[in-house]
Amino acid sequence: MKSNYNKYPSIKITGHDKECWAGWEAITNALQSRIKALGKKKTVVVIEAYPGVDETEVITALRNGLKPKVFINTESALLGPAKMNELTFADVTDDRIFGYMTRLHMERLFNDNRLYFLQCRVEDAQSGLILVYGTGASLVAETCDILVYADMARWEIQQRMRRHEVNSLGLSDSALDAASLYKRAYFVDWRVADRLKKKLIAKWDFVLDTNTKDKPKMATGAAVRSALDQAVQQPFRVVPLFDPGPWGGQWMKKKFDLDRSAVNYAWCFDCVPEENSLLLSFGKITMEIPSINLVFYQSKRLLGEKVFARFGAEFPIRFDFLDTMNGGNLSLQVHPLTEYIRTHFGVFYTQDESYYMLDTGDDACVYLGLKEGIQPDLMIEELENAQKTGKFNAEKHVGKWSVKKHDHILIPAGTVHCSGKNSMVLEISATPYIFTFKLWDWGRLGLDGLPRPINIEHGKQNIDWSQTTDWVAKNLINRVEAITEGDGWREERTGLHETEFIETRRHWFSQKVHHDTCGNLNVLNLVHGIEAIVESPTGAFEPFVVHYAETFIIPAALGEYTIRPFGASEGQECATIKAFVRC
Repeated sequence: MKSNYNKYPSIKITGHDKECWAGWEAITNALQSRIKALGKKKTVVVIEAYPGVDETEVITALRNGLKPKVFINTESALLGPAKMNELTFADVTDDRIFGYMTRLHMERLFNDNRLYFLQCRVEDAQSGLILVYGTGASLVAETCDILVYADMARWEIQQRMRRHEVNSLGLSDSALDAASLYKRAYFVDWRVADRLKKKLIAKWDFVLDTNTKDKPKMATGAAVRSALDQAVQQPFRVVPLFDPGPWGGQWMKKKFDLDRSAVNYAWCFDCVPEENSLLLSFGKITMEIPSINLVFYQSKRLLGEKVFARFGAEFPIRFDFLDTMNGGNLSLQVHPLTEYIRTHFGVFYTQDESYYMLDTGDDACVYLGLKEGIQPDLMIEELENAQKTGKFNAEKHVGKWSVKKHDHILIPAGTVHCSGKNSMVLEISATPYIFTFKLWDWGRLGLDGLPRPINIEHGKQNIDWSQTTDWVAKNLINRVEAITEGDGWREERTGLHETEFIETRRHWFSQKVHHDTCGNLNVLNLVHGIEAIVESPTGAFEPFVVHYAETFIIPAALGEYTIRPFGASEGQECATIKAFVRC
């Protein structure tokens, strides 16, 4: 059967068809029209660029199309490489993987005197078009006539890092490996840029989509803000992302109709708003923006008052896929305890998680917890020796459990774990997703031909040695509890563990099921059945069809909604897994 998984879900936006343009000619013509309409002797246009935007493409197109009298690039006012590295070293660190979430703001990355000089250039210009471009451009001309935000999704930035097409902010370092570029962006560049973005969203006159080279899109800021307003009034999906890995499998290729020539697909980020995009369809033009923009602009309506009060403008729930079908074991790993991640990395909540087994082979298993009578010193010693010998007997120290389809394995921070081969895992977790301490990687290399970083020193300080076989069996495996049932449906609680802040509920249904967000963000996945339809009992939003394995978001503001089998699934049993924050 042909896959019906939608790899490019979009949100249809009404009422703004004439406020979106495609191609540099149409974009510069629209900007020229706005400039002309202002009718000013002197017009200041600011192009605030997210780190990673292709400077050469954007500058060339805008200078050719707008022909400014004065052009200013903020890059000249940034701290020099030596000062930039000195300022950010405490956050970037010399660790290969981990840093500290910076507390810096964009202003700190600029040389005060150079910034003042650029501000004076703008102030002293008497007439004509003054075009200010770059990351931090809005600091040069805080009061401008037109503010354009040139945006880009982080996933596209990462692809450009892998191709050595971008530098870190203020540095000429595109020759660095992608992991080093990503680390600086994750801990510094994206943080300072996001702090500035939050301040500017309400002021955007235009938003520039630069995700696809030489195929730019632009919409008015009002249209984009209206689109974000519409998004939180309906169910929606973000654009899924797929990536290979050393343990990757073959399941997603067939089920999601992916490139058959790819070596494998290990990950799918099906709902990770920091990474994913939103596609906004303005008539015939579809524009791509980072989905994190919605979290920033509509925090309370998306997350709910209580979740926002606890997490701020962060999306705390992550759904992603881990495919090991005909692949290999994931790395044996542990996630940091809350106090540890806060102290060492500046993150105030940790990556508690779970494995929902979407599909399994006959020999599927998970490694989870520790054996009874575990000797911590001996296990750590053998892990350290394994980095030299390439051999480690995981089953001597770690519990190995057979799993089947629809099992739910709970993994609070501090639990040693990994999925074995021949599994298709829907990982439901908290969002700080790079903080994984690998203990053992089965003696293999990454796709780049290099050993993947092992983090035994961090790991040993976070392993909960009390989580042995009996405790794991009682607390972490299939903690399924019947909640309630009705005509053609039943609800079960499947987790997560008491120490984790996410609650999960599974609904089996052949008839309509009523749900209510109760003012709380809901994230769901159709884990059984071909397709289902989400509807509003009051007609508050258009019916929304979801397909097998698709993750979808129900904003807190929606309140009541229903789900029932649809199309090819009518008359058959379906199932969803729903996650929300315990408040």
